[in-house]
Amino acid sequence: MTILDELERYYDTVPRVGGARAEDFGPLTLFVQEGQGWPYYARPTLGGAGARVGVDDVRRVLERQRELKVPESFEWVAETTPALRAAVEAAGLHVHAHPLMVWEPSDEPVAAHPEVRLVGPQDPLLAAAVTVPVLAFRAPGTALGEAGPAELATSLADPSTESRRAHVAAMLASGRTAVAAAVRDGVVLCAGQYNPVGEVAEVVGVGTLPAARRQGLALGVTAALTADALARGTRTVFLSAGDEDVARIYGRAGFRRVATALIAEPAAAGA
Repeated sequence: MTILDELERYYDTVPRVGGARAEDFGPLTLFVQEGQGWPYYARPTLGGAGARVGVDDVRRVLERQRELKVPESFEWVAETTPALRAAVEAAGLHVHAHPLMVWEPSDEPVAAHPEVRLVGPQDPLLAAAVTVPVLAFRAPGTALGEAGPAELATSLADPSTESRRAHVAAMLASGRTAVAAAVRDGVVLCAGQYNPVGEVAEVVGVGTLPAARRQGLALGVTAALTADALARGTRTVFLSAGDEDVARIYGRAGFRRVATALIAEPAAAGA
């Protein structure tokens, strides 16, 4: 089995263990979250049928997503299902490309960052750890920005924060995720997660408060998540970088590019 085959199996499995039901659309599978949790996406059906996907297949899924009032989103690997990009673009969707990277052993591992630690389900900093990436992704990239501890404090007062914290706490308690955070003077400045399925884990949601960027915090959090995943028996750790600048940071943590992850959504959302 190649690394891309392994990732395909992961992508097909993680929504199922995350509480989503799978709806069959031939060469495409739509995952629909049935309980509390993140909304999922449509993607090529496991087993290779997705290579024959056409614009009519995409439109059928879009109609179902609109009927269900779920995000009109498709995710796949460019090299595994090359024909899908033309089909989703013909259906009017906008495609984002992201470097898909896998961790490799190194003779010079990244040193543990003194401000980074794992966060458990009962940790009082968990709410901040799941909120910091939300603020970070509102201003994507690696450039310094304005949002800092004050904006974090405001966001923590939002009622939606407790729902997000409770969901991640339940995932932590069940072993379906792990969270790491960079903490300074009691304030979370950077955080992220990894989600394991069998011997494969994906690092997701690593984000730094824009005002705290360019201090090596994302590198430290990523390295801590990777080390913890490996210590727990994970064999393959992978992630999708936001862009080439972010990919360079992950490269310093031992990740190498193996393919391109694609996300398609309505053009207005991608503008």
